[in-house]
Amino acid sequence: MKDKKTLSVCIITFNEERNIENTLEHIKDIADEIVIVDSHSSDKTIAICKRYTSKIFSHKWEDFVAQKNIALEKCSSDFILSIDADEEITKELADEIIDKINNLNHDGYIVNRKTKYLGKLLKHSWQPDNKLRLVRKDVCPSWHGEIVHESLTIQSSLISMLDNHLIHHSYKDIEDHNNKTLKYAMLSAQSYHKMGKQSSIFKLFFSPAFNFIKMYFFRLGFLDGIQGLIAARSGYIYTYLKYLYLYELDRSPIKKEDTK
Repeated sequence: MKDKKTLSVCIITFNEERNIENTLEHIKDIADEIVIVDSHSSDKTIAICKRYTSKIFSHKWEDFVAQKNIALEKCSSDFILSIDADEEITKELADEIIDKINNLNHDGYIVNRKTKYLGKLLKHSWQPDNKLRLVRKDVCPSWHGEIVHESLTIQSSLISMLDNHLIHHSYKDIEDHNNKTLKYAMLSAQSYHKMGKQSSIFKLFFSPAFNFIKMYFFRLGFLDGIQGLIAARSGYIYTYLKYLYLYELDRSPIKKEDTK
């Protein structure tokens, strides 16, 4: 008889009282341990997490990559499931995860993430959104990336795709969506600037339009109704702001280091 494999679920948090209980409620029955790395939340996040786990660690915010790698290091099970505080594991996905980790066919599993937006689960917008999230601990999992767009990697090519999806509760409402679009456009611009990428008149005018056309028409976002239109519109604005902020960064004077 095969030994039952254990599963750690790790999550980074900062002021996630709106989402974290739903996330924890959907993984509590499959997790042998739940690891939380919190960046000094000032809301009820910690109080909620304490109802589900004692493995809660406080760490001053560095960036997404650093926080998620700290969470990985705290895990002690055979397999690690890394999820965000605003994600939900469906019952079907939970059952599939338990089946996969006990059959030991692969070292890592990719899952598609579908966004629930303004009350509707989107089938086309922001798709596909495939993420490596379930990995064996002994294949050296590690997060890499710049300021945004971090990704999980392992030292193995034995990676497969899960059949079921997880649900992303990304935005509370239109205002929250607009605020996050602005924030991530700025962060993406900083990341591009760090990598030496530059903006241009062409990118400012044509990249946002192409982003809208790709999401709304090529990827059938129009089939998601008004939510699909709003999603495509946000992609247009995000891309425009990203290159606008990058244009500003390209032309900012270089600050001399303080030698005092």
